[in-house]
Amino acid sequence: MQIGLTPFHTGEIEVQLRAGVQQRGAPIRNFMPDQHRDFFAMLPFVAVATNDPGGWPVATLLAGAPGFITSPDAQHLTIASLPDPIDPIAPLLVAGAPFGVLGIDLATRRRNRANGRIVARDDAALQVEVTQSFGNCPQYIQGRVVHGVREMQAGVLERLPQLDHAALTQLERADTFFVATSTAMRTGHAFGVDVSHRGGRPGFVRVDDASGHAVLTIPDFRGNRYFNTLGNLMLEPRAALLFVDFERGDLLHVQGTTEIIWDGAEVRRFHGAERLWRVRVERAWRRRNALPLRWDFRDFSPATMGTGGWHDGP
Repeated sequence: MQIGLTPFHTGEIEVQLRAGVQQRGAPIRNFMPDQHRDFFAMLPFVAVATNDPGGWPVATLLAGAPGFITSPDAQHLTIASLPDPIDPIAPLLVAGAPFGVLGIDLATRRRNRANGRIVARDDAALQVEVTQSFGNCPQYIQGRVVHGVREMQAGVLERLPQLDHAALTQLERADTFFVATSTAMRTGHAFGVDVSHRGGRPGFVRVDDASGHAVLTIPDFRGNRYFNTLGNLMLEPRAALLFVDFERGDLLHVQGTTEIIWDGAEVRRFHGAERLWRVRVERAWRRRNALPLRWDFRDFSPATMGTGGWHDGP
């Protein structure tokens, strides 16, 4: 649904109002400017997302040599990389499916997003029609330098009925993850699937694992004030979180139902948090050695260094 000339849907508008923000307009276009098209073409990987038939968001990373993404015109992307057949997202990337893509260069902290739908798929590539295109600020992106791995042996898909020790350790040490949200079965302008980036100091994702039922609590820092992720969660509380082991190339995918904590002592306890959101983990899977890329850590974002942690004093 579009209200007036705003590019935002009703969930995003509700969060903006709660935050005291009035976004009557924003540089969210129904086409990609040339600088975004050129940016996608230089990347060695992108984060992508869609929905499964039940409406659950699903996310993964697609990788290739720079140039594996091309843009034949300002409303289309061609992604010459398909997920491994064992990746749960693989059978979902079909013509007509909603699609979100985040291009991000960790070394320069630049990122651009594009949302739309898949219009064609063959044995080598996806063709995507873009209906929303916009840039994001560089905040909370940790600096990393990517390099390729010439030889790799993709691991099997491990479905985790509950998070094991290795998964819990990865979550507790993470300084970065990607989050996929959607408006589920709603259709129309501004509705669809979105994938975004979140970053913080290691441990900014708090893990409470009572009786094997993990709950993740995540601070929400000041950003571009569009509230695309939280706006989607207002309409559809299910989310997918994708954690990357940048040294080993492993992917950990977590699905869960969310709730937003708008204020209170717990929010005030975490320096820099404007609100919190919680994810009750319901499903997870892991793919070891899933990526042909590795990253060397360089530095934390200055914005990240201005935030706190769960163990800071009151």
